[in-house]
Amino acid sequence: MGLLIFLGVVILLVLFAVQIFNRFVSNRNRVKDAWSNIDVALKRRYDLIPNLVETVKGYAKHEKSTLEAVIQARNAAMQVPTGDINGQIKAENQLQQSLRSIFALGEAYPDLKANANFLDLQEKLNLIEENLERSRRYYNGTVRENNSYGESIPGVLFAGMFKYQHFEYFEADAESRENVKVNFS
Repeated sequence: MGLLIFLGVVILLVLFAVQIFNRFVSNRNRVKDAWSNIDVALKRRYDLIPNLVETVKGYAKHEKSTLEAVIQARNAAMQVPTGDINGQIKAENQLQQSLRSIFALGEAYPDLKANANFLDLQEKLNLIEENLERSRRYYNGTVRENNSYGESIPGVLFAGMFKYQHFEYFEADAESRENVKVNFS
């Protein structure tokens, strides 16, 4: 009789551990799926940036450093290894800051601001940014759920054993929250 009770308790503990493991896997997969939505939008943005830079070049020839900074930020973001979500978030914040400087140039050059190609590219980029914002919110929600479970009981008790992975939120860094300063002197 005591053996049956012991086996019953062991079976319940195993089932409990399996449930916790499955939740870790489910949370991690949900975060990775949410990131893949962001990744698709980022690739669309990367493809659009060279066209935007070429359009601005014709109007703002002496703004070479601004345009080079955008291309460098784009290239750096594209070179982050697949799966390095935290590295990608950092690179994207830097790219976002440099893109804001291009649109500040658009404000300084009325001919550029009126250019149909520039306006079309700006509209496409705005649509991509709106899609990114929605994807970012979903991603951050999945990260919150994953991190909360892995850092609270019972998850924290099994986190090391089940290789719990903590993810960073995809938020704008302090630098990208500041207004862009453009000097034309």
